[in-house]
Amino acid sequence: MDSDSVKKAVIRQILTESDMANARQLIDKIDQNCFEKCVPKPGSSLSSGEKTCVTQCMDKYMAAWNAVNATYMKKLQEAVGHST
Repeated sequence: MDSDSVKKAVIRQILTESDMANARQLIDKIDQNCFEKCVPKPGSSLSSGEKTCVTQCMDKYMAAWNAVNATYMKKLQEAVGHST
């Protein structure tokens, strides 16, 4: 393997690990914020209002995370492109 191939493989691995870490953080935030906000008194099942609340909250977190992550990845790839 030449050094360019090694560099690209390392960058792909870092991006993959970054995606996984970000996904874990997103899930933690959804658990912390959406569940606590939408299900104030947990029981054996969720009401339809609680389900709707959790779904809408999760959708908002996912949309925000996708926008931030896409911008971050673009900036990271631009920085990597400038260093080659």
